[in-house]
Amino acid sequence: MGSTLYYSFPCIFFLFSFVLPVFSHVQRPHLHQDIDDNTYSSPFGFLKKMQGCHKGEKVKGIGDVKLYLSHFGYLNYQTVSNVTNPEEDYFDEELEVAIKSYQVYYHLNATGILDSLTVSMMVMPRCGFPDKETHQRGDIVSHYSLFPSRSKWPYGKRHLTYGFGSSFPTRFMPPIRRALRRWAIASRYFTFSKAATRESADIKISFARGAHRDVAPFDGRGGVMAHAFAPTNGRLHFDVDDRWSVGAVPYAYDIETVALHEIGHILGLGHSQYRNAIMWATIGAGESKGLTLDDIRGLRALYGS
Repeated sequence: MGSTLYYSFPCIFFLFSFVLPVFSHVQRPHLHQDIDDNTYSSPFGFLKKMQGCHKGEKVKGIGDVKLYLSHFGYLNYQTVSNVTNPEEDYFDEELEVAIKSYQVYYHLNATGILDSLTVSMMVMPRCGFPDKETHQRGDIVSHYSLFPSRSKWPYGKRHLTYGFGSSFPTRFMPPIRRALRRWAIASRYFTFSKAATRESADIKISFARGAHRDVAPFDGRGGVMAHAFAPTNGRLHFDVDDRWSVGAVPYAYDIETVALHEIGHILGLGHSQYRNAIMWATIGAGESKGLTLDDIRGLRALYGS
């Protein structure tokens, strides 16, 4: 599960059930040596070494935990006047509160400790879009969420065009079209068609690697797998270094499932706290999901029935 990215920050996030032909992974736009799965480590793997950490400890790597939680919207040291070095490897009270907020969001026991269940959730591949705009104490969020500014497509613009990057593999185009069609059928509001050119399209879809001229560089295999921006930006990016498939297969991400999630960001939805929703922020390899009533209620809250 990024949108990529929001407000103007991507689903920096991802973020369901059908039988389709399968491919091992995407034809990559850039040639490179494939990484052996036995030696590969997730960009979030450092979190495993932090298991068991709690308030009052000073442990190398705590600063990276703070950056992780800041990136996904749970921690904002800019609002805390007595913190002089947010990246310091000290487990302070603000970090404890942020971890509790994360645990509440993902239906975990709110201990404020980096326990095994919390770390297991945090290392899962996910959408790059933040779960929250900023961290707040004791906030309660409904299952679906909208962008803080309630960003949406202008009134009356119900037909959106889409276009693919020049190196986008043709075998992955049909699943993207199916994902768009699912949103069209479920919303009874939007329709979609292919633009004459990618440059003229409302929704621009491509694979990318690392820093790719937006505010959310990808981090290699694992970690953030995709992201998209809030209306009316329209960009949707998949990380080319992840393994992609058509349909649910082991060790690869179903591109239609991830596309459903990122299109939700493009239409104006944030992440959901309902685990079965397409807008839940994480997804495991081999999973597939579809739209739920929670996803549709979120869209109707934004655009009306």
